[in-house]
Amino acid sequence: MKEILKILISFVLLVTPLSAEEIKVFEFTEEELSTLEIRKVRGADSKTQYFLGFNENGNFLKAVADNAASGLGKEIKIDLNKTPYLNITWKVEKDLRGINEKSKKGHDYAARVFVVKKTGATALSNRAMNYVFSSNENVNVSHPSPYTKKSIDFVLATTKENSNEWVTVKVNVKEHFKQFHDLDVNEINGVAIMADTDNSKLRSIAYYQNIYFSSNWSIFNKLFKIHTDKR
Repeated sequence: MKEILKILISFVLLVTPLSAEEIKVFEFTEEELSTLEIRKVRGADSKTQYFLGFNENGNFLKAVADNAASGLGKEIKIDLNKTPYLNITWKVEKDLRGINEKSKKGHDYAARVFVVKKTGATALSNRAMNYVFSSNENVNVSHPSPYTKKSIDFVLATTKENSNEWVTVKVNVKEHFKQFHDLDVNEINGVAIMADTDNSKLRSIAYYQNIYFSSNWSIFNKLFKIHTDKR
């Protein structure tokens, strides 16, 4: 079986393009940042501070929240039938260890990425998946926001496993809207970044890089998954 798999994978690598369809959400440039509105959360004392940077992997955004809460949003339509996977590379340098993220008093995250689907005439009627870099929960833990059941917090990374380390994660957004909102979503309408500490009154530092949507797993990934699932 292993020899057959090696032959199949070798053949796939020869005849199948390795690059999948990708739609980048943020460029993290001065020009882009000047067009994005930094929206402070109602009741927060101050805005999260955002700074641009560059490393060997390209542009990144640094978010510093000191008893603050604000987000950067972009209206963008993504066809989830073509590109259902959200990819995020991010890092939390200073986390919010010890808070209860499921409660209103502790509902803060050093890094979040919201994916929004408009489902009504007002923002309050929208549905959202809130992908978070947790300081306290384990990966794959999920729960409704303590403020609204229309937004689901889903842990994609945690400082319990990766503290001050770059982490790349990938998630099927289309499947999550069906699983958590019971919605067959073909298209989302917006993506937002947020770092907030207004409830806990603490200070966090996080970084974002390479946020994009991509198409289905390649044939190579599928073959590898079949192999690993049958071990």
